[in-house]
Amino acid sequence: MKRSLFYITIALLFVLSACSGNDEPAGGEADSASPNEQKNSEEQVENDNQENNTEEDVEETEEVVESEEAAAETEEPEYEVSENWSVVPIDDASNEEVVLLTIDDAPDEYGLEMAKTLDQLEANAIFFVNGHFLDTPEKEEMLREIDDMGFAIGNHTYSHVTLPEETEEVQKEEIVDLSDRVEEIIGKRPEFFRAPHGANTEYSTQIAEDEGMTVMNWSYGYDWEQDYMDSNALAEIMVQTELLSNGSNLLMHDREWTAEALEDIVDGLRDEGYEIIDPDLIQKPE
Repeated sequence: MKRSLFYITIALLFVLSACSGNDEPAGGEADSASPNEQKNSEEQVENDNQENNTEEDVEETEEVVESEEAAAETEEPEYEVSENWSVVPIDDASNEEVVLLTIDDAPDEYGLEMAKTLDQLEANAIFFVNGHFLDTPEKEEMLREIDDMGFAIGNHTYSHVTLPEETEEVQKEEIVDLSDRVEEIIGKRPEFFRAPHGANTEYSTQIAEDEGMTVMNWSYGYDWEQDYMDSNALAEIMVQTELLSNGSNLLMHDREWTAEALEDIVDGLRDEGYEIIDPDLIQKPE
């Protein structure tokens, strides 16, 4: 009897042991993910990683762009505008055989065409604009295209008034209102100022400098004279004049004959050994 009880006890222990090995732990079905659930979880992790990598790439790109923009903004100027309105090197390291191209009364009818010509020739220039030429969406777009090509935009007053004949209030409006208008269109304010007819006042000069603009007139120009309202005559005088010298500040206008002569003027200046200066290298007011 004792032996029978012994064998029965052994058998019960064996059965209990086997059952215990096959039992799932409490909550086993909830803790064990199905194959589909595991796949979805892996895909979610991968997507999260991709999103994190994309965000990091965007941040790195933005940092590079900001770094390049900061470098451009902090680039040391190489030239300054002299008392006779020419551009001269600040130190001996810069080329003195340079000229500056400027175009007034833009964008009238030929300003964009002139910008495209200069862009093809890889020649820099300042386009001095008037507010009354920015009164339509088409003219606004012309200014944007000129700016997009990398040309400097200058302030030539809103209405092309003769500043010494105006009150200080009007002088300020003519200058500041145009800078506001230009900023509204291209997102930045002009960095250069030229008074109509070259006629500044102490007050207008101070307003321009307070606006952060370099004030300039010009060394010579001819395209408003009757004898030079012809592309061939204009191209010849702009290059062959005795007034051409190191640092000359060349005045031209948004005119048909000037647009036609522009390529010959640029080629002629380069043939004479002059480099067309980048306006970004000119010192701005502090």
